[in-house]
Amino acid sequence: MNNATHWTVPLNHPALAGHFPGRPILPGVVLLDLVLQSIADSRAVALARCEISSVKFLSPARPGDELLIEHSVAASGAIRFDISAGSRKIASGSVVARSPA
Repeated sequence: MNNATHWTVPLNHPALAGHFPGRPILPGVVLLDLVLQSIADSRAVALARCEISSVKFLSPARPGDELLIEHSVAASGAIRFDISAGSRKIASGSVVARSPA
């Protein structure tokens, strides 16, 4: 993977409150927001042009997890991403940047 972003799940992240009492996990939508923001920042792509074409959640992200978000451009032009916490893979997928209208 070409680009990497490191982010630690805050112990008091507001999204943890309802997901799930006693066993908090970071919701997938928050993980995807992190991926899109990382791609937009490093590749100068407007968020409004990004479309998630596939995603697979493999393991939950928990409070205190140190996440590594990696992404690279595939031959097709899609941007592949992986999220991991140490040796544990959290999610993977791809994003397509649409052409400006």
